[in-house]
This record gives sequence, structure tokens and C-alpha cells, in this order.
Amino acid sequence: MSKRKAEVEEIPLLGRPGRSLKMGIVGVPNVGKSTLFNCLTKLNIPAENFPFCTIDPNVARVNVPDERFDILCQHHNPASKVPADLTVIDIAGLVRGASAGEGLGNAFLSHIRAVDGIFHVLRLFDDEEIVHVEGDVNPVRDVDIITTELRLKDIEAVEKNIAALEKVSRGDPSKQGDLPVIRTILEHLQAGKEVRGFPWKKNEVEVINTLELLTAKPVVYLVNLSEADFIRKKNKYLPGLMKFVQEHGGDQVIPFCGTFESKLQQMSSEEAAAYCAEVKAISMIPRIIKTGYSCLQLVHFFTCGSDEVRCWTIRKGTKAPDAAGVIHTDFRDGFICAEVYSYADFIQHGSEGEVKAAGKYKQHGKTYVVEDGDIMLIKANTAGLNKKKK
Repeated sequence: MSKRKAEVEEIPLLGRPGRSLKMGIVGVPNVGKSTLFNCLTKLNIPAENFPFCTIDPNVARVNVPDERFDILCQHHNPASKVPADLTVIDIAGLVRGASAGEGLGNAFLSHIRAVDGIFHVLRLFDDEEIVHVEGDVNPVRDVDIITTELRLKDIEAVEKNIAALEKVSRGDPSKQGDLPVIRTILEHLQAGKEVRGFPWKKNEVEVINTLELLTAKPVVYLVNLSEADFIRKKNKYLPGLMKFVQEHGGDQVIPFCGTFESKLQQMSSEEAAAYCAEVKAISMIPRIIKTGYSCLQLVHFFTCGSDEVRCWTIRKGTKAPDAAGVIHTDFRDGFICAEVYSYADFIQHGSEGEVKAAGKYKQHGKTYVVEDGDIMLIKANTAGLNKKKK
């Protein structure tokens, strides 16, 4: 296959285009969603022991930890430092029957539709004082409840779409449009399968992206353990859950402990470091944030100087002109070239000047696909662009 043909057949990413994407924290009630949100954002959102404590979704932006950004800031000592960030939304608990409106289900499902990826929080700890909406702890059942409700809502949405297209095309088959593809998607959902993780063809992905299906969204499972289990790295429910996840798409699973993370939040940085060393455990918050960022297919490039070191968020596969447009639309419209060197080359050679001396400082044109960690200088001709826009 020629390079040109391979480029034409490249499968687009599932999900909405853009870089301002959001992760929603989802799960059944009383599994630790709001506790996690508090730890992620260092805010004080109510985390009460009864269902539907969270009704309106809480929204916050959290900085994405990146050692590369920290090192670049140390090197340049800029006046302004702007890290990458991730928007996180705390969504109220879903219950069995949510797709039919149970437990304010319709409102909560609409909140999930508005996000681009899902942090699915699961409870793997026993505590008689914290009520479980289903009566006992069973994470595999809880996963099945949430995924079933999302899938049923997708089926409902797809069936409505099919009915509308069939009505339009009844007298004129040429107006069927995407009907054959949408019927295929419906068959997939009715077979008990989720949309994500399936090898859809290019035209099918394009249709799926117009439907904004709930089961097309990437998922990261966050398993909330007791502090004792988290520290000893063992849990009686975890093997069964891992087996279930691997059999149903193999999404990422991150164990954490809400109690442990909350405890660290109350300590000074020195006290927290000492406690982590004592129990031989670390906070999982940085890993959770970075995993959410990457599961949305987000990466970032850097612009660096004494005035500012900044991360610019883009989606994987973004070409240089569109990356330049993230800085300013005029840079996209008047794009000439991007001067680029990698973070790895910066670390190897120690400075931009040494990177140039080593021949690793490159100029790229409009077809260059920006890589995560690229350090870039955009060259653009913006003269006359403002006049053209008037």
C-alpha cells in the first residue's frame, strides 16, 4: 500500500474534535466520586452518605502533572508558567433504571453526554456505615449497571435517529443517507456491546461521531480501595473485576484510596511525603489526571522563553498549522513553518543552542504532525489577515 493511500484510509478518532475536552466522574451512588473530585481539585464538595448528594455537576480545571514542563521552567526561569490542564466534572450517581428516568437518571445521563471521557469510580471496600445503593459491595455488578444504562440510552437515541431517517427516505430511497451504517451500530448495541473498542471503518466512525453516543466515550476505571488494601496492594474483589474488564474491552484500571488521598490533602507537603514513605505508598492523583488526559487523545507541545513557558493542548494527529492556530488563529491562517526540536533532544544536549549545533533543530511545513513534547517556534505571515477578515 502506498503512503498516500494509507493516509487517505487513516481512521479518525472517536469523539468530538477539539482540545477543550472534559472527563466526567461517574458511578453508582456512594462509591467515592465526590471524595475523588475533592482530592483532584482540592475543593470541598459535599461527599455525604446518601444517594444524589451531587445533583448539579461540579466542574473544575486541574493542572496536568508533567515533569518536562517543570524542567523547562527551571531552565528558562520564565515570568509566566502555564501548564496543561484537564476539565473534570463530578456527576451524580446513576442507579439501575436510569435510562428510563429512575433516580433523576435522564438529567444525569445528559450530564454524561456533555463530557468526552469517563472516570468510572468503583467501590471495592466494605464499610457498614456507608450505605451501598444495591445493598452490598459487588464491583462487577456495579460496572454492569452503569454500562447497561449507557448502552440502553444509546439504543434509544439510535432508534430515534433511524425512525427519523426512515420517515424522510420512505418516498425517496436516495435520502437514506447514513441509515445502513446506523442500523449496523444499532445491531452492535443490541448485541450487548459498547461502541468504543470496536474496529469501526472510517465512514462508520464519522457517523458515530455525529451521534455522540455514551458508550463511544473512553473509560478509565478508578477502583476505590480501603486504606489497608491500598497500602498492602491486595483486595478480594480486584481479581474478579480485572477479569471482567479484560473480557469487556480491556480499559485501563487504576486502584486508589479516597481515604488515603483525603488524609494526604490535610497534611503539609513534608508530612505527606513522610507518611507515604512510612506506609510505602504514593498518591495516585497525578496518575489519574495524566491517564484521563491521554485517554482523550490529548497531548501538548511547548513554547519556551524567558517571558513564558507554556503547554499548548492538542489532539493526537494534529498538523502544524492547526497546532499554530491553538496559539492564535492568525498563526494558522498565515502559517509558514514550524521550527521544532524534541524535549528528548533538549535533555540530551542541554540547551536550544546545543540542539541546533547537533543538527536536531528542524523546520517543518504544513504536513508535519506535531508530537507530544515538541518544543516549537511558529513562523507565520499575519500581515493583511485582519484586513481580510473585515
